[in-house]
Amino acid sequence: MGLSSLRRKQAKTFNVAVVTMDADLEFSCEVSSKCFVFINLLSVVYKLYKVLDHDMPKEEPIVFHFLAKFYPENAEEELVQDITQHLFFLQVKKSILEEEIYCPPEASVLLASYAVHAKYGDYDPNVHKPGFLSQEELLPKRVINLYQMTAEMWEERITVCYAEHRGRTRDEAEMEYLKIAQDLEMYGINYFSIRNKKGTSLLLGVDALGLHIYDPSNKLTPKISFPWNEIRNISYSDKEFAIKPLDKRADVFKFNSSKLRVNKLILQLCIGNHDLFIRRRRIDSLEVQQMKMQAREEKARKQMERQRLEREKQLREEAERARDKLERRLIQLQDEAHMANEALLRSEETADLLAEKAQIAEEEAKLLAQKAAEAEQEMQRIKVTIRTEEEKRLMEQKMLEAEMLALKMAEESERRANEADQLKQDLQEARESERKAKNKLLELTSKSPVPLSANALPPDGPNFNFSMENLSFDFKDTDMKRLSMEIEKEKVEYMEKSKHLQEQLNELKTEIESLKLKERETPLDILHNENTEKGTSKQSNFKKVG
Repeated sequence: MGLSSLRRKQAKTFNVAVVTMDADLEFSCEVSSKCFVFINLLSVVYKLYKVLDHDMPKEEPIVFHFLAKFYPENAEEELVQDITQHLFFLQVKKSILEEEIYCPPEASVLLASYAVHAKYGDYDPNVHKPGFLSQEELLPKRVINLYQMTAEMWEERITVCYAEHRGRTRDEAEMEYLKIAQDLEMYGINYFSIRNKKGTSLLLGVDALGLHIYDPSNKLTPKISFPWNEIRNISYSDKEFAIKPLDKRADVFKFNSSKLRVNKLILQLCIGNHDLFIRRRRIDSLEVQQMKMQAREEKARKQMERQRLEREKQLREEAERARDKLERRLIQLQDEAHMANEALLRSEETADLLAEKAQIAEEEAKLLAQKAAEAEQEMQRIKVTIRTEEEKRLMEQKMLEAEMLALKMAEESERRANEADQLKQDLQEARESERKAKNKLLELTSKSPVPLSANALPPDGPNFNFSMENLSFDFKDTDMKRLSMEIEKEKVEYMEKSKHLQEQLNELKTEIESLKLKERETPLDILHNENTEKGTSKQSNFKKVG
C-alpha cells in the first residue's frame, strides 16, 4: 500500500493544451495514464488516448489541435449542427488565409465579405464606417501583394459585397462561405509525397471524392483521378501502395511512400473517406435522420423567428415614420398657430388704431359743421347791419370769402365723414379678421397628434402571441412539408446559383484586373488562370463521381 502511494507521488505529470478553432482547454495529465478528451464534431467522438513517456515532447504545454479530419462533399447537407458548421467554417477560413487552400483573388474578396457578415451581422452604414475592418485579417497575403491597392481600397471593395448580403443570418453567411470554398481546387485535399514504380516524384491527393495523382508543381489539376466508386481495393505492403480499379482490365496503380507513419495516415484517410462516400449514398440511419429532422425544425423555427423579428422591425419602422410625420405636422401646426396669434395681435392693434382714427374724424367733421353754421350766422348778421356802399362792398367780399370758406369746410366735412365711414368699414373688417384668427387659433390648439406607443401596430398586423404548443403543432403539420419542398427546390436550383456565382466572381475579377501586378503572380495563380481559360474546374475533374 505504501509502495503504491509512493509510486503515485513519483508519477510524472505534464501540462496539456487542447486547441479548437473556437476555444482552448488546459489541464494536467500523468504519463502512462489515459487522458480522454471528448469533442463532438460531425457526430463523431474524438479522443486523446494513452500518452506514453517516449511520445512526450520536451516543450510544455503539449498542444493538441483538434481539426476536422474528413471534409464534407456538400457542407449544406452534411453539417447538421450549428456549432459543427461554425467550427468547420473557422477551420476552412484559416486554411484559406494561411494559403493551405489556394483561393483566387476575386473569390477571396467575396469570401471576405461573407466572413465579415458572419462576424458583424447586417451592414449598417451608421455603424460600419470606413476603417472598421482595419484590424481584421480577411485576405491571403498573396492576394494583397498581387495588386496595387491600399487597405482602404480593399475594405471598400469588401464592404460593397458585404452590403449586398443584407437579410442573411450569421449562420447563413458562414454556409455561403463554405459553399463557395468547397468548389476551390484544393479544398479538402490531403497531399502526400510519393514515387511511382519508375521513381518519379508525384503527389497523392486524398479527399471526399477519391484519390488523385498530381505533378508536384501543380496541386490544382490532377494528372489522373480514381473516384471512390471506381476503386475495388487499396492495399499496402511495407512501403508500397496498390490501387486496384473495379475495371479488371485497367492497370493497378502502385506507388511508394517512404515513412511508415505517413503510410498509416494515408490508409486511414482512404478507409475513412471511402466509408463516408458510401454512407452518403445510402439511406441515413435513424439517428442521423433524427439529427437532420431536429436541425430542419430548428432551422424552420429560426426562420419563423427571423420573419417575426423582421415583421416587428418593419412595423416599428413604420410606426417611427408615422411618429416622425406627426411630429413634423405638429411643428407645422405650432408654426401656423404662432403666425395666427401674431396676426391676431396685429389685427387687434389695427382695430384699435382705426377706431381711434374714426373717432377723431367724427369729431373733426362735427367741428367743421359747427364752423360752417357759425359762418352762415355771421353772413346773416352782416346782411342786416349793411349801411354804406363801402360797407356793402366789404361785406360782399367778406360774404364771398365766407361762402368759399363754408364751401371748403363743407367739402372737408364731407371728406372727413367719408373717411370716418371708411374707417368704420375697415374696423369692421379688422374685427372680422380678428374673429377668424381667434377661431383658427382655437382650432389649432384643439388639435393634438395621435399618441404613439410601443403597441401602435396596424390592426390588421399579425398576432405573434401564439402559445408554444400551437406554434409547434402548426409547424410540424404544415411548415415541415413546405420546408422540405424548398430544400428540394434548392437542389434543383444549385446549378443556376453556381452560374450566378461565377458571373459575380467574373465581375469582381474585371473590377480589380487593371490594378494587378503581373510580375507578382505565383505559379498557382498562373495555373488557375490557365485552367479558367480552358474551362477546367474541380467539378469537371470529378464528373465521373456519382
